[in-house]
Amino acid sequence: MRGWIALGLLMASPLAAQEVVDCGFAARADAIYEPWEEFSRTYANGEVRVALLDTIEPAAGSFHVLVLSPPYDEVGGRQCKTIGLENNIGFSGIGFEEIQADYDPALGLTFHIEVTYYEPEFADYLSGSLIFSLNQQTGAIEAILE
Repeated sequence: MRGWIALGLLMASPLAAQEVVDCGFAARADAIYEPWEEFSRTYANGEVRVALLDTIEPAAGSFHVLVLSPPYDEVGGRQCKTIGLENNIGFSGIGFEEIQADYDPALGLTFHIEVTYYEPEFADYLSGSLIFSLNQQTGAIEAILE
């Protein structure tokens, strides 16, 4: 049942734009939020790692989600992606401590994280749920912010 709910959420219209990008500026080792053991989780028998990143600037959007996952490249490295808002802007806050993950064979791994973000249109901070799914076979990551 929860898988169908997640599928419906993934197909719903997002409230704000978000993007999944190849690791770049946000995925530096010094951006992994500390203590690492509290803000990093593994799933799928250690094949998938999700971690909280803090790039410090911009202050209103410095938090990103790091995803290391299959598929593996020709030398055995996992794909590396970050999830944030548009143009390398992250979230204002991420409730990483309460991250939830579910697995559905039709969807793959699905993650739910509460976030806050700055919305310039309203000149205010808003709260929402970041929901993203990971297909380990293809490496596709789909994300929405509700």
